[in-house]
Amino acid sequence: MSYVSGFVAAVPTANKQAFIDHARAAWRLFEKHGALEQWECWGDGVPEGEVTSFPMAVQAKPDETVVFSWILWPDKATSEACMASMGTDPDWQTIAEMAFDGKRMIFGDFEPVVMERRG
Repeated sequence: MSYVSGFVAAVPTANKQAFIDHARAAWRLFEKHGALEQWECWGDGVPEGEVTSFPMAVQAKPDETVVFSWILWPDKATSEACMASMGTDPDWQTIAEMAFDGKRMIFGDFEPVVMERRG
């Protein structure tokens, strides 16, 4: 069954194109290491909550936009092998620095339990 790596981060709004460029460069390596899909979504209507929210989770500042991203893998083993390659494949060093503060990014890996698709 498929496996998903998910990410939420706050990106300086002025760095939108740098974020897109970085994501496209990263895709080449994720794909090389077995990823099936990569989705990078720029926040458009991400409300601030009273108790919790995406902006609060990543400590978004007024000049930042929340991004929601995920990578679809064929399985957990492929995901783990790709993440391990970041310490061994020198191609990862060719990607420009992230366009945001990675310390405020939240991420995790998920096993799908319901998958529905139209058509």
